Amino acid sequence: MVTSKGYFGPFGGIFVPETLVPACRELAIAFQRCRKDKKFLSEFHSLLCEFAGRPTALTFCQNLSKKLGCKLFLKREDLAHTGAHKINNALGQALLAKHMGKTRLIAETGAGQHGVATATASAKLGMKCDIFMGTVDIERQKPNVVRMKLLGANVIPVSSGSKTLKDAINDALRDWTASVETTHYLLGSVLGPHPYPGMVAFFQSVIGREARKQILKEAGQLPDAIIACVGGGSNAIGIFNAFLKDASVALIGVEAGGKGISTHHHAARFADPAAGRPGIIHGTKTFVLQDKDGQIANTHSISAGLDYSAVGPEHSFLRQLKRAQYGFATDGEALEGFQALSKEEGIIPALESAHAVGYLLKHKSNFKNKLVLINLSGRGDKDLDTAVKEIGLDN
Repeated sequence: MVTSKGYFGPFGGIFVPETLVPACRELAIAFQRCRKDKKFLSEFHSLLCEFAGRPTALTFCQNLSKKLGCKLFLKREDLAHTGAHKINNALGQALLAKHMGKTRLIAETGAGQHGVATATASAKLGMKCDIFMGTVDIERQKPNVVRMKLLGANVIPVSSGSKTLKDAINDALRDWTASVETTHYLLGSVLGPHPYPGMVAFFQSVIGREARKQILKEAGQLPDAIIACVGGGSNAIGIFNAFLKDASVALIGVEAGGKGISTHHHAARFADPAAGRPGIIHGTKTFVLQDKDGQIANTHSISAGLDYSAVGPEHSFLRQLKRAQYGFATDGEALEGFQALSKEEGIIPALESAHAVGYLLKHKSNFKNKLVLINLSGRGDKDLDTAVKEIGLDN
């Protein structure tokens, strides 16, 4: 779907300072070589199975299915090592960096799951690791900060701009510009300059391949709809890509509606036509939240991992093609999903994944008697402090 120059239709490309163009090209060449290299693929597969715990389970939600009038299955990325889908991409890129002779990994993180996964991969493969994280996110994701430090990573606080994911990416890119010879920038989502969007999609495609086999075995048919939360969008692309050619399968991405689209305190790039429009950010052309002057707009979401002003270019293209549709769930709806899955099924989801559950609850009438598959991208341990404050569980 992606061209040799990194475009998904009109979206994608390489928009970086001249000093970074050779690094992007070097990475693209190395990735194209390794993705066809049997030794590399065998190493990657071994890491996924023996270290990350793949394949992850497919779980039928009997209680919620009864309440909602649909058949609901979850693809359980929360059961992967480190608690989210992020480990798939982190291991793939870290292994690629090692094959390229790099000795240091840097990464950005919002919810901390990608930071933890990168620190984990660094420890496993014996590499140095620096993680950039906004001070707002450091405050709301303390458990993950502790985990990163325990795993041997250096967590670098970012206090510029909105002090969240966007600003962490800015600082990581600045570092990479000055250190490309020894350093690989391990980007966490289907974002950034070519080859990152396609490369991250490749490393996350294991989710969809497994889910397709599992749902056919368990249910005897393909799902009617697949729902996944979309920040940058790697968990969604990871599961969507195995079903792109199946016209009968609706693909639904759920953005962060924050406090509501009308409030401008959200991260819904597609759902807010007043602010979300094509633009260039962090090396790629895609849909970006902007003010009337074209400046990048600040965002808000209760979930740090969805709190980002752009979306992956492949998502922009899938929407343009009308192959995927995109809705949103507000903070409140995500919290409803968080509580419903916990109480009804004994599974505490990450607040990011809870947006997909919240969307299903809100639109349940659209899914009557349908087979629905939700990609549960992460577990909720990291979000307990936030949930306690918002739901009032500390009373």
